[in-house]
Amino acid sequence: MSVKNLDDLRLLIVIPAIRKARGFFDRIVMKATLWKPITAYQIASLSKGWKIKIIDENYERIKYDDFDLVAVSTFTSTAFRAYEIADEFMKRGIKVVLGGYHPTALPMEAKQHADAVVIGNAEGIWNKVLDDAAKDDLKPFYFSPPLKSIASPIPMKGFIVGIEATRGCPYRCKFCSISNSQIGYRYVKKSVERVIEEIKMAGKYFIFYDSSLTINVNYTKELFRRLKHLNKKFACFGNVNMLASDDELLRLAAEAGCVAWAIGMETFSERALIEAGKKNDLRKYKEAVNHVKDYGMNVIASLVFGFDNDDISVFSNTLEKLYEIDVDSIGVNILTPFPGTPLFEKLNNEHRILTYDWEKYDLYHVVYIPKRMSPWELLYGTKWVAEQFFSYHNIIDKFFKKSRIISKFALLYHMIGSRFVYSGAFETASLFNQRIQVAAPSQA
Repeated sequence: MSVKNLDDLRLLIVIPAIRKARGFFDRIVMKATLWKPITAYQIASLSKGWKIKIIDENYERIKYDDFDLVAVSTFTSTAFRAYEIADEFMKRGIKVVLGGYHPTALPMEAKQHADAVVIGNAEGIWNKVLDDAAKDDLKPFYFSPPLKSIASPIPMKGFIVGIEATRGCPYRCKFCSISNSQIGYRYVKKSVERVIEEIKMAGKYFIFYDSSLTINVNYTKELFRRLKHLNKKFACFGNVNMLASDDELLRLAAEAGCVAWAIGMETFSERALIEAGKKNDLRKYKEAVNHVKDYGMNVIASLVFGFDNDDISVFSNTLEKLYEIDVDSIGVNILTPFPGTPLFEKLNNEHRILTYDWEKYDLYHVVYIPKRMSPWELLYGTKWVAEQFFSYHNIIDKFFKKSRIISKFALLYHMIGSRFVYSGAFETASLFNQRIQVAAPSQA
């Protein structure tokens, strides 16, 4: 079997577009608010000896040039676009490998559009894929071994870049596509020294892409101590129970340059938390918000609407609670049954899935039949919460409440960006759900 000269081999790594921009202004908003996926840059760092090109379709068009191998990593909402890209290259006789959360959950589906599918993390198996590609001997499926170490990415460019210190989450919430996947169920951390070196090469502003920096607080505290003198500004994700109780963690975070914590509150309903398998303590929500803000950092509450215990009162009740505990900003999501999760299995078995059009699995469309409201009521109610919270009046009010300049402008960036993102996303989702149910909601 002949082996190609590595010096001549060209690898294209593609990041599929999240959605098509609808115009010039929409493209500007997308560029200002999208986070660059770190996976492509990690795959590039693993691809020693190959000539590498990365195309992020959110920022540039794909040129279907002649490559020796094309790698496309995709999650569920970009899967159909990933398949279109893969099909186009395969028509030209170019080998394609698909990987990521969606191909890991549905490898047989992905294989219809690729020469090979990577199931699980790229680390531990990618060198084997490249070796086989160089020999023209790609296998149909590559099963990644349990993750032991996380690849450092090649340097990412941009105003705000991503840093991954840890990967995975052990909590296994029933709706979570990360902790229920072979990619994210295993919690692994990099050495603090290696993370610091990556941060030194990044710009002044970055976001920790980790599912949560409160899983191993001793590790995170050491990381923050080392970050203190680098003069960086960043945001990260954390658990509400831990942030309500660990003042040392918050002090170290503030000293290290943290400007915001994103917290997966999800819901203010105890029954919905139990349904989701989420172990949040509702009694600590207000305490966590106060503690984070006491150290000059912003609180961004992530929310999910559409649990079986939710009815149309959930929207006004949630908004009231958000104002009561005084969170700075929010992320609103419609419950989405991603393939590979217990939620998908449950709703699929109950014949409640409305569509298997993966493009609609973007957290803004209603793709299943809710139990205590209509699909349209769920969509409209979630849209209403976003409109109310991101009103210009509320944005201005929260901006002037902040005393620290960096916190003011970090919050303004998030709230203005969210206002425009949700406006466009829910407008598109409305067209889809109107076809499912025309009737307007009784109230929201």
